[in-house]
Amino acid sequence: MPQLNPLDWAPQVIWLLITFGVLYLLMVWVAIPRIGTVIDKRAARIAGDLEAAEKNKRETEEAIAAYEQALAEAKQKAHAIVEEGRAKLKAETDAERAKLDKQLADKTAEAAARIEKAKDSAMKDVNAVAAEAAADIVKQLIGVAPSKAELDKAVTAARKA
Repeated sequence: MPQLNPLDWAPQVIWLLITFGVLYLLMVWVAIPRIGTVIDKRAARIAGDLEAAEKNKRETEEAIAAYEQALAEAKQKAHAIVEEGRAKLKAETDAERAKLDKQLADKTAEAAARIEKAKDSAMKDVNAVAAEAAADIVKQLIGVAPSKAELDKAVTAARKA
């Protein structure tokens, strides 16, 4: 094997140094700068993406805050509208109830007056019927008809007892 021959080592070392030097120079002048530019571009792109993501995050947080504020205002307005409607409905209901109570009181008073009038009329008729019945009974029992004053007095006394 020629690689193991000590006489061939010197040219092999020279060619090794020359090859190593050429490869080293190619790496330093060509490959590493290209790799560096690619890394710099990627770093710039990542930084830009991070800035865009941060900007989007801020915008999203602002939009959420605006939404929550609008929602709170809408709830507040809805609550005010409900309360206003409730108060208006209560006022209308109270007015209608007062009107109906007045009508009912008027009808009750009118009915009470009619009932009292009918009662008085019926009592007069009852007194007259009772007086006639008592007169008939007394006439049949004793054969003599009592006077109108005596009959009225007896009917009045019987009603009180």
